[in-house]
Amino acid sequence: MCEIRLLFPVHMRTFFQDDTWQSGLEEIRVRVGQPIEFCYGSDNCYLTGKEKEQMFCSEKDYRRWEKDLYHATEADLREMLNYISNYSLYAYKEEIKQGYITIEGGHRVGVAGQTVLVDGKIAGISPIMFLNIRIAHEKCGCARKILPLIRQRDSIYNTLILSMPGAGKTTLLRDSIRALSNGEAYGIRLKVCVVDERSEIAASFHGVPQNDMGPRTDVMDGCGKAEGMQLLIRSMSPQIIAVDELGAESDFYAVEQALNCGSRVLGTIHAGNMKELSEKPYLKRWMERRLFQRFIFLEKEADGRRKMQVYDEHMERITC
Repeated sequence: MCEIRLLFPVHMRTFFQDDTWQSGLEEIRVRVGQPIEFCYGSDNCYLTGKEKEQMFCSEKDYRRWEKDLYHATEADLREMLNYISNYSLYAYKEEIKQGYITIEGGHRVGVAGQTVLVDGKIAGISPIMFLNIRIAHEKCGCARKILPLIRQRDSIYNTLILSMPGAGKTTLLRDSIRALSNGEAYGIRLKVCVVDERSEIAASFHGVPQNDMGPRTDVMDGCGKAEGMQLLIRSMSPQIIAVDELGAESDFYAVEQALNCGSRVLGTIHAGNMKELSEKPYLKRWMERRLFQRFIFLEKEADGRRKMQVYDEHMERITC
């Protein structure tokens, strides 16, 4: 994870010479005027700025170490943005409008600050005052338990993975794609096409996936979900279309088109519980028509572990 260390200002890099801070890291939050926060799932730590003493303090020791915590400055953020963008922030204009920058290694840097509006629409963010460095993780094998439950003969049931943000649905989706593509799932290598609107699934850098997506996977990177699904159906003859974070009306319409064309769909959607499925108009319609036959609900427990529940189209629990 040395490339993450190199995103920080030169004067801070000595803080990260000990590699122990990397283990289990999920996010780094950098906010002007505030302590730098390292998120590890079940705990948060903060940079103290005491490189020869204790460099990090945990959440429970926050008050005791508060006066010694390192606070990010505007100069720190400007320097970090130079490294993140390779001194070409303008080249990421379209990504910044969407609130993120994808960097080498597949890591995604969320950005926030003052929005620039043109005709009432976001044209950019300047100045950028907040960063969220989301660490790309591949957890090969994490989908192993669910694969037998979503199999339908030589393909899969149409399947939705649901959870609140940060519970691991994209990680589960990614590993499912890999396994289906390389034949690890059923001994049959399936053609999988991925619409990766925000480069979170394949973690593409200059179009090349940084994550293992399997040998029979094609990726449409940086494209809107609805447009991407339509393009892939026309050009790549997918057996399975994989898509992350369905939400817009156009997304649901495109999914229905894909199903009508014979492709199976493996997707994710935000939901706090299974009941929310019937409260979302398009999902309610899908459930009434039984377009999807498998629903996988993920929860992140207090200790950072993930709990998984699988349901069929009748909302009956399937043993996982």
